[in-house]
Amino acid sequence: MCTVTYIPQDNGFILTSNRDEAPARAAETLFQEMKNDVLITYPKDEGAGGTWIAASSVGQVVCLLNGAYEKHQRTPPYKRSRGLMVLSFFDYNGVTDFVTNYDFEGMEPFTFLMVEQEQLWELRWMGAEMTLKRMDEKNNHIWSSATLYDDEMQKKRRDWFEAWEGKADYSPDAIMDFHRNAGEGDPEIDIVMNRNNIVRSISITQILMTDFLCMRHLNLLDDSVKTISLNLNNEKVCS
Repeated sequence: MCTVTYIPQDNGFILTSNRDEAPARAAETLFQEMKNDVLITYPKDEGAGGTWIAASSVGQVVCLLNGAYEKHQRTPPYKRSRGLMVLSFFDYNGVTDFVTNYDFEGMEPFTFLMVEQEQLWELRWMGAEMTLKRMDEKNNHIWSSATLYDDEMQKKRRDWFEAWEGKADYSPDAIMDFHRNAGEGDPEIDIVMNRNNIVRSISITQILMTDFLCMRHLNLLDDSVKTISLNLNNEKVCS
């Protein structure tokens, strides 16, 4: 997995993630739990128990992509699940504390996006070292997983994104439409991809963060939609 876009809004941002994975690992619902007196919401990986995207009622959002800069040779066993690491982020006092004190040794390479206090960070773990980069949160961004998309494929996807940027209204529905329909009719590399039903886009999860948090999860296997919204004070306002 996967394909992720970040789109700034007048008073927040929208982060949207296509999950490219084995169909058996589709999330059936949006899960909630308290961590350190903060309410966390996320789609739960039915296979591994972790997640690839999560948001908190204090305004933090994190999202995982498999692979760092290029496709790596897998050398299991790995010490810790990347999906469980996503949830562990909320055990720390923000990005700096997490990056400084979390033990990444023995983990498979990944790209980890973190948003807090109106700052967007990109952490890439290559298996032995990491890079941490402050991204421009005032601009649009797209990422594609290095394990599924080589440099040429990623460039095509950036081109589709740039073409879409020129005519989009940047509303949640317009962004969701890009995540459902962008491409050139090739299921190997389209934004909604399918490689012989072994790996395919199984869901799209969108987080709208303004003065409240709204997570929308579309299951592409059955077209079911789950939505949950939170005030940024731990109070659940609808689901």
